[in-house]
Amino acid sequence: MTVFAFYLFALCAIAGGLFTVLSRHPVHSVLWLILAFLSSAGLFVMLGAEFLAMLLVIVYVGAVLVLFIFVVMMLDIDFAALKAEMARYMPLALLMALILLMQFAMAFGVWQSNEAAATLRLHETPVDVHNTAALGQIIYDRYFLMFQLAGLILLVAMIGAIVLTLRHRTDVKRQNVLHQMWRDPATAVELIDVAPGQGVQPGQGLQTAPAATLRGPES
Repeated sequence: MTVFAFYLFALCAIAGGLFTVLSRHPVHSVLWLILAFLSSAGLFVMLGAEFLAMLLVIVYVGAVLVLFIFVVMMLDIDFAALKAEMARYMPLALLMALILLMQFAMAFGVWQSNEAAATLRLHETPVDVHNTAALGQIIYDRYFLMFQLAGLILLVAMIGAIVLTLRHRTDVKRQNVLHQMWRDPATAVELIDVAPGQGVQPGQGLQTAPAATLRGPES
């Protein structure tokens, strides 16, 4: 039963990844990606890493992919024109894929398993340490510097994306709260004594003050 579940999750993950790339509709690609993530979470559960499985489901499936679906469905993107534009780079993409496959072939051709790996597989899994505690010890003790560098790289990428997409528009009126708080009421408001039945002439009182409040005679 365990072997059947492993092959089921593995085949679903591989199929989800392939159809994510091969699907023509972007919403279908996101749905196939959800299947790939759920299958990967199932593999994590079988390996005894329940924390990683729940993290994968909550963060990626529950937040990121749902955001992708909303963005794809709300944006009116002409995918036909986009694919026609990407078709020009197909020869370059095939060349890069061929180079990547050659690198993988060279790496796996000379790769050899360490002799100590066979003995390490025979060791029993410790039952006195939970997998979440063991993961925390590895990340924040043994690989603390690498973990912080990875977070720094993500922070730089986030700041770069914000800077690239930030646009300063000149046709939008912005509110300066500090400037409004420090204004002098004597220069900001002008009281005009309007005679009964006279009314207010157009532009009266607006030449000497930046903002005018018009009121009738005080009783």
